[in-house]
Amino acid sequence: MKTIKEILEGKGSHFFTIAPEASVIDALKLMAEKGVGALVVTEGGKLVGIISERDYARKVVLMGRASRDTRVKEIMTRRVICIQPHQSVDECMALMTEKRVRHLPVLSDGEIIGIVSVGDLVKSIIADQQFVIDQLVSYING
Repeated sequence: MKTIKEILEGKGSHFFTIAPEASVIDALKLMAEKGVGALVVTEGGKLVGIISERDYARKVVLMGRASRDTRVKEIMTRRVICIQPHQSVDECMALMTEKRVRHLPVLSDGEIIGIVSVGDLVKSIIADQQFVIDQLVSYING
């Protein structure tokens, strides 16, 4: 089973950040521009939260707030569940399922080195399964 380090090596370790004082509309624009579902919230280079499309839907739209007048810090998730590069895909998938999150920042020595989504993990699992299937078919066909 692959590790998170291998996932980041394949997809790249780029991630996008936003400041807690930024407006939610700016966060949404950045997510749309970059094609991502979450942003790491940093202050002084340190992780202070994460904001996702889910945070927006539940804490802005459903509560009748205005995206332009609401700050990221008002709706971000402060208790961020993070992982480390040595952890396995299975371990992280179980964590995501248990905690009901879709994005996990990856930390190494306290520094953010990337982020993985449930989509990244599913893609890896499917690729591993396809490899096994291909090997079995090759074995059967001789």
